Amino acid sequence: ADEQLDLDDGRWEDVHVVTGALKLFFRELPEPLVPFSHFDKFIAAIKMLDTTRRGQSVRELVSSLPPAHHDTMKVLFRHLCRVIEFREENRMSVQSIAIVFGPTLLRPAHEEGNMAMHMVFQNQVVEHILTQYSYIF
Repeated sequence: ADEQLDLDDGRWEDVHVVTGALKLFFRELPEPLVPFSHFDKFIAAIKMLDTTRRGQSVRELVSSLPPAHHDTMKVLFRHLCRVIEFREENRMSVQSIAIVFGPTLLRPAHEEGNMAMHMVFQNQVVEHILTQYSYIF
């Protein structure tokens, strides 16, 4: 069903409602924005100590995503970069966005092992893509 959504409707005035809906949408996807098949690859890339290699690896991994995932990521991250531009008013820094979206956008197929450890790297991946947006896309 092609649902028409009126964002001028008063219900959408609270930015938290819209943000919550966006986060919920990505969390409820059967497969995350970063497909399960790519999770370990992204974690391995973000752990690289050589910053040049890390940057190239993440860029190549983003390019290798299925088109729907890649294009959605491009639009979402462009939007999140704009949100960060207004961090003085909205208090949403790169780090806070990464904390909010990291575990939602990429997660392992099976929630086992050290989840806290995973979360650190999940957030770092999101942070990296945000800070390197123009290089990656």
